Amino acid sequence: MFWAMLAVAVGFVGLAVLAVLAIKVFVEAERLGRQVADTTRQINRAAEDLERAAVSVAKAGGEVV
Repeated sequence: MFWAMLAVAVGFVGLAVLAVLAIKVFVEAERLGRQVADTTRQINRAAEDLERAAVSVAKAGGEVV
């Protein structure tokens, strides 16, 4: 009987460990998603800045864009 109870207890502990790890993975995945979104916004802003700079350079050079 002792071994059966021990096996059940070890099983519950194993499930608890898996639950904690699953929560950690979920939190890190959300954090990664936020970082990707922030980086995407920064890239878009940089692309817009580059486009404006290219238009300014083209106008200064006398070319039509």
